[in-house]
Amino acid sequence: MARYRATFALCALLIVVLAGCATPPRPADKLALTPVTFADLPGWSDDRVAQAIPALLRSCVVVAKRPADTAISASIPEAGRAKDWQTVCAEAARLPANDEASARAFFMQRFRPYRAANNSEPKGLFTGYYEIELNGSRTKSARFPVPIYGLPKDLVTADLSEFDSSLSGKTIIGRVVGGKFHPYPDRAAIEAEGLGANAPAIAWVDDAVDAFFLHIQGSGVIKMANGESMRVGYAAKNGQPYRAVGRVLVDRGALSKDDVSMQSIRAWLAANPREAQAVMATNPSYVFFRELPKPQGGVVRDGPDGAQGVTLTAGRSLAVDRRFVPLGIPIWVASQNPDSPGTRTQRLVIAQDTGGAITGPVRGDVFWGTGHDAAERAGRMREFGNYYFLLPRLDASLAEVGR
Repeated sequence: MARYRATFALCALLIVVLAGCATPPRPADKLALTPVTFADLPGWSDDRVAQAIPALLRSCVVVAKRPADTAISASIPEAGRAKDWQTVCAEAARLPANDEASARAFFMQRFRPYRAANNSEPKGLFTGYYEIELNGSRTKSARFPVPIYGLPKDLVTADLSEFDSSLSGKTIIGRVVGGKFHPYPDRAAIEAEGLGANAPAIAWVDDAVDAFFLHIQGSGVIKMANGESMRVGYAAKNGQPYRAVGRVLVDRGALSKDDVSMQSIRAWLAANPREAQAVMATNPSYVFFRELPKPQGGVVRDGPDGAQGVTLTAGRSLAVDRRFVPLGIPIWVASQNPDSPGTRTQRLVIAQDTGGAITGPVRGDVFWGTGHDAAERAGRMREFGNYYFLLPRLDASLAEVGR
């Protein structure tokens, strides 16, 4: 009996010790802004900031439609109101095209930089994405058997703030079956059973791996067998959580952590076709698409549309978590690849898009364009660093210009 008491005492001691050593719970994500100067922005003097003006002007079209007194962000008073942005947008529109000196002076005179942090942690992850090119058709055939689904008729998005004001900004996605609200089917179920008449396919492509990466990137160009092309963009998702297949492959020992990239994942899926479908199905998130209209008047669309509703600009558009970052603001990104110290991104971008895997106050995804070269750059970008919001100066004084 004494033995059992001793064992119990030892177990109790271990519980106390382990409890004392337990990792404290991680604080909830919270954006914190600290005013800095332009001299604090790493690499600021080296970027061609004039190249960001066309992207900014695209966002200006959106802000011009907002009532003047509308707050740009309910949680960031420093972001000002629509009228503040309409003023700086009008000035941006008058800048000489590709004039570096004028563009740099404009940003330094009209904006104030703020370092962003998640609570007290200013470092975050920065990745890249691109617009994938696929081969396809508007009709299903033996050559093109993989569907690209449009928006399902039975997909329901519920705004939880309508039921409880404390849940502002929270939504759930599902469908009603038998009078009850259920989660929408995950990737494995959709690929195994299809969606029937609830979600017609807007196109059919020849490669399941390409279709999978279309879901990850959120937009693409489908080159049709008849020589035409269809640009597709994000319409909705199934509400299931996103799970990175790279992490799955690392957990299985198929790839090492240091070797994970879009290129290595694609190579593994291509080399292991029997296992590829099951691995891709471990990501339950599924994206539905819409065909983007062709521009009128002979205008050439040079990229997909982002979440802000404007065409993205290669190298100058950033996907962010809009819970923390208002779309349309200029952001200075300063990041570096820890595995390749000479590889860094230091450039001015505009927050114009979102993504299922882009979560948190300090998290960004740089859009690099369309096609193979953009895919190479995006696929290898995994950098850690900081970003800085550029918000309009809300006072009339320009005493701090250049700081």
